[in-house]
Amino acid sequence: MIILTVLLLLLVGAVWVATNPSAYPYPDSVELSSVDQKIKQEYEQTIIECEDDYEGEVIATLLSKKLPDSLNQKKAMLYIHGYGDYFFQDHMTQPLLDEGYNFYAIDLRKHGRSWLPHQRPCFTKSLTEYYEEIDKALEIIKNEGNDFIVLHGHSNGGLISSLYAEEGKNKSLIDAMVLNSPFLDWPVDPAFEKAIYAMGSVGKVRPYGIAPTANNPLYGYAIHADFHGEWDYTTSWKPHDGFPKYLGWAKSICDGQDKIAKGLDIQVPVLVLHSDKSFVGTEYNETALTTDAVLNVDHIKRLAPKLGAKVELMEIKNAMHDIFLSKKEVRDQAFEKIINWLREL
Repeated sequence: MIILTVLLLLLVGAVWVATNPSAYPYPDSVELSSVDQKIKQEYEQTIIECEDDYEGEVIATLLSKKLPDSLNQKKAMLYIHGYGDYFFQDHMTQPLLDEGYNFYAIDLRKHGRSWLPHQRPCFTKSLTEYYEEIDKALEIIKNEGNDFIVLHGHSNGGLISSLYAEEGKNKSLIDAMVLNSPFLDWPVDPAFEKAIYAMGSVGKVRPYGIAPTANNPLYGYAIHADFHGEWDYTTSWKPHDGFPKYLGWAKSICDGQDKIAKGLDIQVPVLVLHSDKSFVGTEYNETALTTDAVLNVDHIKRLAPKLGAKVELMEIKNAMHDIFLSKKEVRDQAFEKIINWLREL
């Protein structure tokens, strides 16, 4: 009976096809959060123009905050956000500047500052589509005099970063990689994962069909300052209940995670940070403030060693999904561990 119900939901999701790119409405206006206003004032912003895709014009946005030229630093970190996300973690920047790293962050195509009115938010048919802006971002960072580059990927950005470090045109420019709760597997049991793969199969022919799954605002409630968290971000770019999960996007994730499951051969050192436990349940309680409420940390621990021969796993007790949005004592510990790890390279 459960299997039949799942199959029926798949069929319903497959039949509904968005024919209008604004099936999820582009905001009439965007009211920037206080931190995004600060980022707009203090960071250099570079628009990366990409080749048009099946929806039209495509851009990505590279943000940077660099040390004075007089310090002659040649190290950099490039941060890549997760799904339905963008860069607002301004507090990450100063510890890296203090350590002598120029800081860069990219809003990938159709996310955050790079989302254009004609585009479905966060949509992709293949994770390899993101390689173009990562190629160009790495070239910019290299051309600005940096000869040691660390790629830092969070959640879906961790999945994308891992695949890029294996396949990307400019992977040779990457010297080390930090993964913050990477999205290496769906956080579901095997039976439901089969249903997701079935949805992905439908996504081959109905990419704009919307998966019949409810978005859970629990994580947003745990991190945003209006609820239980301490972070102020622009909810037009990162809504609490997320964006639609298109079937074509589900296929892109399944394809990428299949590559992880088969094993990669990343040549550079990789540090994988994860919480010590995952959140179980859909109703908010304070446990969400000290656990990964998005992914299954056991999946991360099982799959991370498949990334390459130089992978180190580091458990951060009481961490949230985005470890650097955790409570101050937790994220400070994570910063310290990353910096110590980088010093030993």
